[in-house]
Amino acid sequence: MRDSTVGRRPGLAAVVLYLLLWSLSTFYLYRAGADWSFPILSLGIFGIGLSGLAWLLTRKSKAPAVPVGRPSVELSALLIYLLFYAFVVLGWALGAVKAAVPAGQAQEIAVLALKLLVHVVAPLGLLWLLRAPIRAMFDTGLSRPGFWPTLLVIGGILIGLLAVVSPSLGQIAALHLSPPAVGLGIFGAFVWIALEAGLCEEFLFRAALQSRLSAVLKSPVAAVAATSILFALAHAPGLYLRGTPETDGWSTDPVQVAAFMIASLSPISILFGLLWARTRSLLLVVLLHACVDVLPFTAEFVKTWS
Repeated sequence: MRDSTVGRRPGLAAVVLYLLLWSLSTFYLYRAGADWSFPILSLGIFGIGLSGLAWLLTRKSKAPAVPVGRPSVELSALLIYLLFYAFVVLGWALGAVKAAVPAGQAQEIAVLALKLLVHVVAPLGLLWLLRAPIRAMFDTGLSRPGFWPTLLVIGGILIGLLAVVSPSLGQIAALHLSPPAVGLGIFGAFVWIALEAGLCEEFLFRAALQSRLSAVLKSPVAAVAATSILFALAHAPGLYLRGTPETDGWSTDPVQVAAFMIASLSPISILFGLLWARTRSLLLVVLLHACVDVLPFTAEFVKTWS
């Protein structure tokens, strides 16, 4: 996604449409008496601030194109699969696995296996059946300019931000671990969450879906916006069907749940979508995704595996 693409008509129209949907979603939350301040923070921090910084850090990155054999056919197949993923997997299967397997290590392994199956193995198999090019989706991008500065700067900001706004440091301190044990716990949690959340979601939504949207829409900017809306909506059935009154964003109103996801979650997807478009590095977006979740996940990881 080079700078010159921003002014192109499809990209500009997509940005305007995205901001309209985000604004309507946030307004719906306001009218419903739900939390509408976090969506504003999410858009400001992730959708604008960190995305702008990521744009600057990747300005010298020369990302190769991801080849797409039959854009319309592959995109149609992935969109149909996305419906199955949203309503069956997130809406039912994850909850069924957790109910069937006792909490603890066995449950964590079962959940990880299911997520790898539905996020990576199944869509990869679907694209393979369609004879789509596969190898380019797994490009690490390690040697391309901008990889390490982006990882270190954006990753450091994400970890620092979560250290401040989440109760994670207090939860880790409450475990009364030695400094080496804390370091080992954070490292283990990072590796686990990089697989469970980073690889799973970024492969499905970035390497597979966004690449096909970019080929069909002929605009990487439009693909980022469209993927971000789909990313948010795909998570809405899971929150609505498996959430509880204690869950952030849950409501008995399905429209409010969808609005919460679009307003709160899609700006985070904008950041990762832009990084994928600029670098085509699956490894980079996987590691940065893990930076978002590692501290909030560490205490749970240590309790499960210690």
